[in-house]
Amino acid sequence: MIVFLPMSDKETLLTFPCKFPLKVMGIHHDAFEDNILIIARKHIANLQRDAVQSRLSKTGKYLAITITFQAESRAQLDDLYRELSAHHDVRMVL
Repeated sequence: MIVFLPMSDKETLLTFPCKFPLKVMGIHHDAFEDNILIIARKHIANLQRDAVQSRLSKTGKYLAITITFQAESRAQLDDLYRELSAHHDVRMVL
């Protein structure tokens, strides 16, 4: 079970705004990347396609998606992590 503790932007090691790489790994299927981008766009204004890189695992079972974006706050990151982690096909969010 993942527990998120509320923290202010002053209690984090990050200084906002900042460039932030987010990696999402999950079960690969035709709609996985689209589903992840739908969630990401709810939390990241003006997410561009060139900010997204995908890599298929050696066996083809998993897909790793890296989204590099301008993070505006700790709250934004927490909300994004929560929603991505709750998706049934996501195995890990880093």
